[in-house]
Amino acid sequence: MLTLLATTAAAPPTQQQVQEAERARAAQIEAQRAAEAQAAAAQAEERRLGAARVEAAARLRELESATEAAAARVEALAQRRAAAQARLAARAADIAPLLPLIERLSLYPAETLLAVPMPPEQSVRGVLVLGGIARQLETEAAALRAEQAEVAALQAQLDAEMPKLAAAQAAQAQAEAALDAQIAAAREARRVAEDAGAEAARRAAAEGARATNLRAAIAKIEAERRAAEARAKAEADAAERQKREAEASAARARQEALARPAGPGVGAPRGVLTAPVAGTVVRGFGEPTEAGPAPGLSYAAPPGARVVSPCGGRVVFAEPFRSFGLLLIVDCGGGYHFVLSGFDRLDVQVGQSVQAGEPVGVMPNWDPRGSAPRPSLYVELRRDGQPVNPAPFLRAKS
Repeated sequence: MLTLLATTAAAPPTQQQVQEAERARAAQIEAQRAAEAQAAAAQAEERRLGAARVEAAARLRELESATEAAAARVEALAQRRAAAQARLAARAADIAPLLPLIERLSLYPAETLLAVPMPPEQSVRGVLVLGGIARQLETEAAALRAEQAEVAALQAQLDAEMPKLAAAQAAQAQAEAALDAQIAAAREARRVAEDAGAEAARRAAAEGARATNLRAAIAKIEAERRAAEARAKAEADAAERQKREAEASAARARQEALARPAGPGVGAPRGVLTAPVAGTVVRGFGEPTEAGPAPGLSYAAPPGARVVSPCGGRVVFAEPFRSFGLLLIVDCGGGYHFVLSGFDRLDVQVGQSVQAGEPVGVMPNWDPRGSAPRPSLYVELRRDGQPVNPAPFLRAKS
């Protein structure tokens, strides 16, 4: 009986069982290939749409430059008007106590002098003194009228500039709406077909968020990426040893995706990378700040300006961080990371691939007629975690 059972247990699989196993394995391999082909097609479509967004952002940048010029004129006029109004108020305050005397002298010069008890010889001197005072008061009054005229002229110039600013902002808003529609469509496409590294990138970003400074954040993100790559390799090796071909193929694809460089790097510092925002640099690399030499650049941006990625790469961080507010880190490859902050809104997600010049977020709006400071975009370039001057890599104007 025991011999019979042993023989039955060791019986080879039937031909039908072998065929069914082969069909199942073939189906798994075919499904894996289909998934890989679908992912490749989705990535190709994302690259095509990304290129379209880069072109749309470049057109929008031209409109933002027009808005920037109009806003700068309005801001300068508003500042000049405020200064003129302050001078006018100060001069009016100086003259106010003398107004009764000015009025009396202009109406009753002789009576005003005779009302003061003094000898005749002093009356002559009094006439001369009062004449000098009258001329000085007239000079002050003329200066006051000139200040009033300057304020009125500046207000007229400001009123003339406001429609130009409104027209520039309307054109910018129309282009922004079209670009936002493209971004929303791309976000939905990415939600439906995420690549193999998206979840690993999110875990890495979560590790980075727990860091105390930028250098530590980038180090944690890189460490988690390497750990995810090692896990995928171990899973692939284990699946291959156990002849689980479909699992091994999927794990190997994850490993390759994680090992693949995020981007092409930044190249030589020849001023070829796209500036991240329209506007002007208001604080350069190494300039003194309260915390020491600035490790990055600060751009004064137009109202609601679109921010683009200076390099091609992968988004590895996109959320609030410490005192930076909304912070974006793009892994450019080659050990380089661009760090940007000062956003009102981010339009990219962790794990997303971006092309150079592709829109990644929006700056806050501001009123150039007001006293609030203009929003600024802070930009750092880090190599192996250490800040380097980004200016030589960036085009001065885009």
